[in-house]
Amino acid sequence: MDRPQALNTQRKREDRDVTIGTTGLKNLRVDCVVGVYDYERAAAQPVLFDIELDYDFAAAAGSDAIGDAIDYDRAATAVTALVQERQFALLESMAEAVAARLLDEMPPVQIVRLEIRKPQAVPAAAGAFVRVERTRV
Repeated sequence: MDRPQALNTQRKREDRDVTIGTTGLKNLRVDCVVGVYDYERAAAQPVLFDIELDYDFAAAAGSDAIGDAIDYDRAATAVTALVQERQFALLESMAEAVAARLLDEMPPVQIVRLEIRKPQAVPAAAGAFVRVERTRV
């Protein structure tokens, strides 16, 4: 199976090796207020995040130091703080704000992909979701 060229590849950039890789979080649970209906806004509900962050991790792989890597605990803290602080009506606006925050707070990150799931949104379904990809320009 062919791998996407942007992921897990090595290239030369400015006479140095570049290793584009992905780090992230699966099923980050944050209890927050989100929704358009009064009953959704009455209390916090669980929202689940799958987050992928693409960046050049050649330095981190070589040094084995967190200072050269993307700290996913810091990413989790940033996402949690944002969605608990703001009370979004739509998952779409939440997704855009989360992607923007991660790109803003983590300059090495070139691409953010995330899926946000609201398990309690529709009783007859396992949940509602949005998925977004945002690239640094």
